[in-house]
Amino acid sequence: MIMFLVPVILVLMALTVYSLLRGIGAFLNSTKAELDGDTTRATEMQLLQNKMMFNHIKYQGLAVAVVAVLLLLTQGGR
Repeated sequence: MIMFLVPVILVLMALTVYSLLRGIGAFLNSTKAELDGDTTRATEMQLLQNKMMFNHIKYQGLAVAVVAVLLLLTQGGR
């Protein structure tokens, strides 16, 4: 079971970083679009930013939950 949870943690960590970087990219694009006066594109980028930041929180929470399960299975490393 432990050998299964470690790769799951790594995948969730990678997804967390990916969604964080996509959210930051969407933030930068929406700011640029607002400065250029393109409000339609800015709104699309803001929606993508919100979606990616929600995914970031979701994956991070799942990774913490898997770490908690891993700690429970190993009795806190004892």
